[in-house]
Amino acid sequence: MKTFMQKEKEVKRMWYVLDADGRILGRLASTTAALLMGKRKTQFTPHVDGGDGVIVINAAKVRVTGKKLKDKTYQRFSGYPGGRKVFNLETLLSKNPAEVIRHAVKGMLPKNTLGRQMLKRLKVYALAEHKHTAQNPRELKD
Repeated sequence: MKTFMQKEKEVKRMWYVLDADGRILGRLASTTAALLMGKRKTQFTPHVDGGDGVIVINAAKVRVTGKKLKDKTYQRFSGYPGGRKVFNLETLLSKNPAEVIRHAVKGMLPKNTLGRQMLKRLKVYALAEHKHTAQNPRELKD
């Protein structure tokens, strides 16, 4: 019996909508990453980008457990001396909630060209409206 290897031209992409309202950040991110990689498909092949597109709505209403709102930190570095900026989760959620989810999902994807290609199919919106009706996304309830 031969092992099945999916080819790039055989990939059939779907789009899914995930509602982040009341969902825990890490569990939402792992579900999203699995969809982007195509791990839920029977044709999963690790070296082929066979994943689906994901639209995450209501990113501002995502939950975290414990003291993560105050203790979890994110950092940016400008490249200049003293150019390091550190934010906690609460600050970043109030300024840019889409970045919180994008950052969590990015950490769960492969750290190579394939992972960066998968991340392009992630669309995150702070509110309930999105502009991807042309993709006919399915609502995914997990």
